[in-house]
Amino acid sequence: MNKCLFSSCCGPLLLIAHQESLVYCNWVTSECQSKQIHIEKLFQDEKETTEDQKVLNETTRQLKEYFSGLRLEFDIPLRLIGTDFQKKVWNLLNLTPYGTTITYKELSRRFGNPKAIRAIAQACGANPISIIVPCHRIVSSNGKSGGYTGGVDKKIVLLSLERTTINNNNHQRE
Repeated sequence: MNKCLFSSCCGPLLLIAHQESLVYCNWVTSECQSKQIHIEKLFQDEKETTEDQKVLNETTRQLKEYFSGLRLEFDIPLRLIGTDFQKKVWNLLNLTPYGTTITYKELSRRFGNPKAIRAIAQACGANPISIIVPCHRIVSSNGKSGGYTGGVDKKIVLLSLERTTINNNNHQRE
């Protein structure tokens, strides 16, 4: 297991790689601490490897590009650690395009269970790989930001960054 901190405009992110995959990317906040502790306990006896460091270096590079508005999709090997239900929700999150949002209700419909809105929201909150698995793109039915374990302020910044990048790209094409 290898770890590093990434400084973003929204605050620091802790990155953890294990067995040549990213297993954790989340905010260094009290709200995310239980997810961090869970992941660290799973791999506490694992040694650092050069392969895992390469994953962290690549993740850092791609996050820098994302925050600079140069990257719309991530290409990082991921290992999602959670229940089968959570993993299915997280895989659906990856289908939400950059710069767009959908509601928790719409996500539960895509999941195949329109009544599972609360369970879907809880799975989003348990996401161990923020930004790269874009739970920040899911909003409340009233159009408001809804919750975000890193803090709603960060969610608003991420959505604004993506909308600005999309708008800038559209203007450059004209």
